[in-house]
Amino acid sequence: MEEIHVDEKLLKSVGAELLPEGRNGIRIHGWEIESRNRSILKSVDVQQWDQKLKTSHLPEMVFGESGLSLKHLHTGVVIHFNAMDALAGWKQEALPPVEVPAAAKWKFRSKPLKQVILDYDYTFTTPYCGSETMEVASKQGVREISDGSCSLQWEDCKEQIDVVAVASKEPILFYDEVILYEDELADNGVSLLTVKVRVMPSSWFLLLRFWLRVDGVLIRLRETRMHCVFGDSINPTVIRECCWREATFKDLSAKGLPDAAVYSDPSILSQKLPVVLLHNQKLKFPGNSLML
Repeated sequence: MEEIHVDEKLLKSVGAELLPEGRNGIRIHGWEIESRNRSILKSVDVQQWDQKLKTSHLPEMVFGESGLSLKHLHTGVVIHFNAMDALAGWKQEALPPVEVPAAAKWKFRSKPLKQVILDYDYTFTTPYCGSETMEVASKQGVREISDGSCSLQWEDCKEQIDVVAVASKEPILFYDEVILYEDELADNGVSLLTVKVRVMPSSWFLLLRFWLRVDGVLIRLRETRMHCVFGDSINPTVIRECCWREATFKDLSAKGLPDAAVYSDPSILSQKLPVVLLHNQKLKFPGNSLML
């Protein structure tokens, strides 16, 4: 991935600064945005994740310490993305396994000496759209309130992400892509969850993408976009768009779409797959700062 070098004068002119050495991110207009790209889980960590998620199946590559966070400094609101929460969503949704011609071979994928019946969603499809927590400062230090007990909520709205603003030729002050997990489906396709963030002088924009291709059978694309235009630093507006698309190879072939290289690029296919779900929401921030 090409590294972006930003001129210090440009950062200063728009009221931004990079995070201190050792951290990858930026502070701008009341937001602290940070990404972490770490190595895949070790075997001992995998066992712990299995226990926590109550499963014996995880993707081949789980980047458990990787993630992206966007903290609103005034309220302590943190929007963040991580593999654990995404896989918790996979486990809870528990879709039926996709039927594949190669299923007979796949039964040996994780335990070669023992036949394993694929009775779980081996594609690791997740409904995950991100996580929200709040950081409350007190005399005892910073305390984090998790999703279940904090007062944040997404409300349905008619407002949409300003695609013109997102596509504008503004300079990019910060960019990164983080892989949360990946599985090659025993060489029969790909299951991949990534999150990308782009920070410009006027806004930040991110794309969380779950991309699934089961060769010869199914293509599934679940995307979450978020956009925040800088303006009101105390009560900002964050718009979220969730769009799920999917189709079988058979349906795509019937529409005359090629079944070659194009099936490897979700960006090309995103407008060719039928929409299964689409909705827009706005994040409701607490009325007052919880930073004590």
